Amino acid sequence: MPNQARVAKVLATLLASMTIGAIVLMALGHNPPSAGPFSLWTYYRLDPVKKAISSRSVQSKDNWNRIEIYYSSTKSGNIEQLASLKGLANPEDINCHFCLYNGFGGSDGQIQQTEKWQKQRSAIPDKTWNGSDKTIRICIIADGKTTHPTDCQLKRIQVLVEALCKKFYIPFTSIDYPSEWR
Repeated sequence: MPNQARVAKVLATLLASMTIGAIVLMALGHNPPSAGPFSLWTYYRLDPVKKAISSRSVQSKDNWNRIEIYYSSTKSGNIEQLASLKGLANPEDINCHFCLYNGFGGSDGQIQQTEKWQKQRSAIPDKTWNGSDKTIRICIIADGKTTHPTDCQLKRIQVLVEALCKKFYIPFTSIDYPSEWR
């Protein structure tokens, strides 16, 4: 008899601790800290990468042979805000194909296509970039110095790059990361 009472107490304590743990994890999933535990709930509620790499225009495997990942040099933002900061009249004129948000301007890990990707148009070389017309440009919302990519951004960029490499036969040696990439 005394053994059954002890088992019941242990099971009740275990149930209570699991319930409290689940509540804490759900709370973190809705409001994840910027540099804390990674929440799978937050990751899985995002649109699939396969949907992000689709476009309205026909995609040819010959269009793309490189991928460049670069920082936005901002701590927060989205495509509209980046276009405004660069003095562009229209967000459609932004010079990248994808933008990955960090939770400040869009959901953490959210991948937004630009109009250049939708229309399968090349990015235009400028004073900050000398890439080719076959380079897919991906902007990470972070400055790389005080604001680094979040865990969710790192996981999503990995999946996005793998999907693009697979779809367009881009070798992993043709991927350029920022010099401060962690």
